[in-house]
Amino acid sequence: MDVVGPGARAMSAGGSAIPDLFRGLFDDAAVFPPGNLPVAEAVPAHRAHRTAWYADAVGPFLCGAGRLGELAAAVEGTGPLRVGLVLPGGSAELGPALAAAGPFEVAGVELATRDVHEAVAELDRLLPPDVPAAVELPRELLHGDGLDETLDALVDSAYRAKFRTGGVVAQAFPGEDELAAFLTGCARRGLPYKCTAGLHNAVRHTDPVTGFEHHGFLNVLLAAQETDRAAAAEVLAERDGHVLAKAVRALSAHQVTVIRNSFTAFGTCSIAEPLDDLAALGLLSPSPLAQEDR
Repeated sequence: MDVVGPGARAMSAGGSAIPDLFRGLFDDAAVFPPGNLPVAEAVPAHRAHRTAWYADAVGPFLCGAGRLGELAAAVEGTGPLRVGLVLPGGSAELGPALAAAGPFEVAGVELATRDVHEAVAELDRLLPPDVPAAVELPRELLHGDGLDETLDALVDSAYRAKFRTGGVVAQAFPGEDELAAFLTGCARRGLPYKCTAGLHNAVRHTDPVTGFEHHGFLNVLLAAQETDRAAAAEVLAERDGHVLAKAVRALSAHQVTVIRNSFTAFGTCSIAEPLDDLAALGLLSPSPLAQEDR
């Protein structure tokens, strides 16, 4: 019996255990807060993810520009590694990071900026044409007319937007309306995006330890198909996992394509937590070898 609808089956046509809705969704941000796993431990853990039954759900290993030397030492003699370069220092880090990335297969670049036009120009100038990139947009520039102006600057480029959905302080978590404005702004423009931070659980919730209000990645997936801000905010506010799971099961193949063409991935310091949440909601049927692999 299928546990999800026709557009997000438990087994894809290629025999994957991962539904199309979740394929490549979870970029491995294990070395970033709040996980902060040492690089020497994160690399073998990532390699294990890439050979596990759920490998099709796992994106590249994310590494900040300042730790590429440490990463190179950790992978020496161990085979190729697909790495997403995270550049919090902006355009000035792009050239040096690409030069330092020689030991890796560069799967993408994530460039933070306060000047989208400058970021696009530098990516156009320095980035190899086969390497995708996302431009991280500071939230303080995305209010009022700033949101439209910033997204418009990316529409005609080759690059995705990137939006920060959490962090280590309460203020780092945008409210439903703010995130809905970003999601629907991108949807109306056909602009793809990725998210980062705070999304490793499937359902919107209040963290019992910190009190932080976390968005759920299922909420974001379902809201990604909305072009109406109020409708998207309503989906983002939903806290009942069974309601969200039912909506996922009802998705058509076309809706899944629309969603994943918009919301391409998110960085998570845990690969296990999102998978566990999906399994608990009946949206993922683990392989018989799941326990051994995990």
